[in-house]
Amino acid sequence: MPMSSPGATDSALLRFATSGFYSLRIHVFYMDMNFSDQEPLVILPGLMCDSRMFLGQIAAFPEALVIDGFYGNATRLPDMADYALERIPHRCNLVGHSMGARVALEIMRKAPDRVGRLALVNTGVHAVRDGEAEKRYALRDLGRSEGFRSLVDSWLPPMLTAAARSNRELVERLEYMCFAAGQATFERHIEAILARSPTDDVLEAIDCPTHVIVGTEDLWAPPSQHAEFAARIKNAQLREIVGAGHMLPAEKPEEFNNVLREWLGEPAPRSNDNSHGEPQ
Repeated sequence: MPMSSPGATDSALLRFATSGFYSLRIHVFYMDMNFSDQEPLVILPGLMCDSRMFLGQIAAFPEALVIDGFYGNATRLPDMADYALERIPHRCNLVGHSMGARVALEIMRKAPDRVGRLALVNTGVHAVRDGEAEKRYALRDLGRSEGFRSLVDSWLPPMLTAAARSNRELVERLEYMCFAAGQATFERHIEAILARSPTDDVLEAIDCPTHVIVGTEDLWAPPSQHAEFAARIKNAQLREIVGAGHMLPAEKPEEFNNVLREWLGEPAPRSNDNSHGEPQ
């Protein structure tokens, strides 16, 4: 069943989704936050996601910078990493959610010295699996043939737990976010995901405090998957948040924020690269 009825409301949702009211751009403020020597927090959203996924984190961490804009017209993860690198401070604490975690790994490949701490959330590092492309293209084709609302009504519910699906405000907010992204963004993002490169060398080279975070009810990227790749990262800490699905930061914001505070409290090595100067 659709999460909300299609029809006349679609155009209203689209107008709301693309209005300035929800065109969030979070700027960096260098505030104490009880971590006076720490780099700012940067969040990389996942497929069809933007600041609306992270309202709980924006409220809790006023210095946070969410990379909005759906990565522009990028159709490859390295290009998405470039999009982010152009917009973030020279040195930061980096959170990547879902596809955004894959973008974060591309940043670790390209510019590891710009990351003080790394958090990989609700994600995977595996190569494209049998049947994955067919499933993603089936959603693409559903949107093309039956309209983007049909795509959203098929894609979004499995990302949430039953409890989260009953939260009308949350569901509507995420629906509006998807409508702001649109069919073309969905297609660019799945092309980037399906063209991903192996990450074995990147995982082995990570040498900063790293948390791997997942919801126990994440059906898309289950805890066992996170445990496997966390074991491949030097000194990585695995954290599972009970009762959360794939949209963990929005479903369980306080619990997620507590894990971020723990992660931010870990000592991070200082950068030896001063070629770019201090963050502006």
